[in-house]
Amino acid sequence: MRGITVTSLTSEYRTELLGTDVRAPRFGWQLGSDRRGTVQEAYRLQVAEADGDYSAPLWDSGRVLADASIQIVYAGPALRSRTRYKARVQVRDNFGRESDWSDSVWWETAFFSPDEWQAQWITPAASAIDPQAAPAFLLAKRFAVRSGVVSARVYATAAGVYELYLNGEKVGDELLSPGWTSYRYRQQYQTYDVTSLLAAGGSNGIGAILGNGWYKGRLGWEANKVNHYGDRRALLLQLHVVYADGTEEVVGSDASWRAAEGPIRLSDIYDGETYDASMEQSGWSTAEFDDSAWSGTETIDLPVTQLKAQEHQPIRVTEVIKPKSLILTPRGETVLDMGQNMVGRIRLSLDVPAGTTITIRHAEVLDKDGNFYIGNLRTAKQTIVYTAAGIPGETYAPTFTFMGFQYLSFEGLPEGAADGLLTAVIGEVIHSDMMPTGEFDCSSDMVNRLQHNIRWGQRGNFVDLPTDCPQRDERLGWTGDAQVFVRTAAFNYDVASFFTKWLRDLKADQRPNGSVPFVIPNALSSSGLPPADEDIPTSAAWGDAAVICPWTIYLCYGDVRLLSEQYESMRAWVEYIRGQGKNEHLWNTGFHFGDWLGLDAKENSYIGATPRDLIATAYFAYSARLLRETAVVLGKAADVRAYGELYERIKAEFRREFLTPNGRLAAPTQTAHVLALVFGLVEGDAKKRIARELNQMVAENGHHLTTGFVGTPYLCFALSDNGYHATAVKLLMQETYPSWLYSVSKGATTIWEHWDGIKPDGSFWSDDMNSYNHYAYGAVGEWMYRCVAGLDMDEAQAAYKKVRIRPRFADGALTHARAALESPYGRIESGWKQEGGETVVRIAIPANATADVILEGISLAELQESGNAAAAADGVLTAADTEGGVLLTVGSGEYAFRYAVKEKAEEPVLA
Repeated sequence: MRGITVTSLTSEYRTELLGTDVRAPRFGWQLGSDRRGTVQEAYRLQVAEADGDYSAPLWDSGRVLADASIQIVYAGPALRSRTRYKARVQVRDNFGRESDWSDSVWWETAFFSPDEWQAQWITPAASAIDPQAAPAFLLAKRFAVRSGVVSARVYATAAGVYELYLNGEKVGDELLSPGWTSYRYRQQYQTYDVTSLLAAGGSNGIGAILGNGWYKGRLGWEANKVNHYGDRRALLLQLHVVYADGTEEVVGSDASWRAAEGPIRLSDIYDGETYDASMEQSGWSTAEFDDSAWSGTETIDLPVTQLKAQEHQPIRVTEVIKPKSLILTPRGETVLDMGQNMVGRIRLSLDVPAGTTITIRHAEVLDKDGNFYIGNLRTAKQTIVYTAAGIPGETYAPTFTFMGFQYLSFEGLPEGAADGLLTAVIGEVIHSDMMPTGEFDCSSDMVNRLQHNIRWGQRGNFVDLPTDCPQRDERLGWTGDAQVFVRTAAFNYDVASFFTKWLRDLKADQRPNGSVPFVIPNALSSSGLPPADEDIPTSAAWGDAAVICPWTIYLCYGDVRLLSEQYESMRAWVEYIRGQGKNEHLWNTGFHFGDWLGLDAKENSYIGATPRDLIATAYFAYSARLLRETAVVLGKAADVRAYGELYERIKAEFRREFLTPNGRLAAPTQTAHVLALVFGLVEGDAKKRIARELNQMVAENGHHLTTGFVGTPYLCFALSDNGYHATAVKLLMQETYPSWLYSVSKGATTIWEHWDGIKPDGSFWSDDMNSYNHYAYGAVGEWMYRCVAGLDMDEAQAAYKKVRIRPRFADGALTHARAALESPYGRIESGWKQEGGETVVRIAIPANATADVILEGISLAELQESGNAAAAADGVLTAADTEGGVLLTVGSGEYAFRYAVKEKAEEPVLA
């Protein structure tokens, strides 16, 4: 590369966005440069309609003197609905170089007003098909299209889940649309480009398969809890056909459509799918199909005012896995091992006689004897029942369900068919189609496996929303799990739009008094729409997701718009807490999950020993602090003062209530010490003492933890940030229970819900609550990126505009570590290696960003960069010796810093 280039131009985080109702999209781009220290000094952004050119653009920003290259808001004339636009950008850098124009990015608007919906919600006529019938419905219509079609778009959604077909072809690759939202307040619709599927100048057929999904199927662990949002499935569909002469035709769902039951005889998110291939109706979505045996449809009175264009990446098949082995268990079960605890579905291709019924069950683990085990699924069946049509080469994959599994058991196979299962079955991994952004590896194979497990846990539980588990009768958007994991999630994948969508649901389901449900969408209420004055159960650390998650997305992506959208929700949560305690600075009332699953819990309790009012007050302080920081970003001066004062008063009350005059924390638990340190609730000598005591607790416990959901995500940070990084690394590296690597040693391929989900003797923790794919404890990944590899940011400049590189070495426990992140500004790398008496730190900083590099325990005189004195190296902006080591500020580019390894002083110990 020579000079400066513009790459990765996006609109609303995507390079191609079909169907959005955002009226003022935001743009971002990255710079490429062949020189260190490159910074953008000016940009020029142009927008035009897709079929126009840039000679007379719709909007030209003109030359803007600024280094901003993310979250640039469109400021031109009002956009039109159902229109495709394109944009390009050109930049000038600090060396006076001007780039060529970038490649264009395009996006297409959908509906800007509910008034644009002409179609009607339709469902099979109740007189012909029972609305509560288990089979999926088929809905279809024939229509004519003239010649000269230039574009055709379908806008569709469902009360339930749907798949769309046109002229016999499935439209799009999305699954489980329209996804799960707080339907009564917000429901997504999808946009499809069907231009190439239309038969211009002739007859066409369009149809949809309609299942229960989250809308009408059962939710939660109560087997009879169905119809949460409504008791009738329905489809809403609108096809717009535009011709070369400028005319347009609209085909919408209405009572002229026809309906029938299809071969999907049962579909349920938890229970699976029953499919009878002999009931398939070939060509049912084509113009030639004879639908005389089908019944009519009727309209249903559902609103359109809550409809929103798709907000985040849809659910798709993102990877295909082949089975690892075929097993005959001691009980005689025929079982396939996929080799990975995955979330998704199987695709089965078998040649078997017509009428053969095959039952396929899904499980995460085998029991200690090697038999198929489904006890931890509770009432969820996770079962496929497939009846073959007997057609050579027939293939089947379930449509409206997903499973969490590594093992598959097969019943009903004809003699000899089991021998072909290794080639007849593939696993299709399903999740929201997020872009991978992060990498971490180190010298420990087991830690690398842990990182693999964290990523797979995220994939399996990010199926349209952040769920707690993907296999049993739960699969809910638990707020506590989401808030402890959100920063790790943002390292591994681009989750900006994913969390934006979920946080809008949180805001929608938040009650007028500010309380936040345990799960979002709120599937635990008696209905999808609690009365406005109903006080729902809430808990500290769970409801705090209302503040922590939007703040984290802002930090990682610079998303000020999301902060602004969520600000009243954030403030309402803090004010709700303020009204709960016996005084306004201490939260000591109500129910709390506490340190859920803490290992120091009393017998027969899930809640750890840390006092719940200590945890609640600590989170109260943390949310008040983040709310103040949000007010700073949004320029709300009065709230900056008010919530800054509130934070200080909560801290003071925390110390009066939980800290002795000599600085001892009243609660002798790891979690209590962790929260006091990480949330900044103690200072000075008391802080030093609490850090020493935490270090001693961990050391005296054989470098094992006792923390649960609340303490675990912050435990290693509390140690590393207070002078005990070696202890944190020893904690990470433990392979015996309880530890992160214990599950790895037992063959885990995802993160477990319980540290001892499988005990050393092979027995299980419990059937009641024992998920083997439960991402919360994977929150340690954030510490691995930020502290072990040293890839972090200066939070005063969000989105990694100012990177912070501070590798912390592991005293021989690790000999190298490396992390990389595709940040909004470009790829960041931070890695270190200690070998042959030398430390090498390699970093890469993207153009238009800078970095502070902190190297501890050395002086500038000892430090070289690419063979030269580091202080004089090209791209090094400032260099200074500090009390702890060296502080460099560097511009963009790749650097290799070298210095001799020094003996590290012993860490302080408690006297």
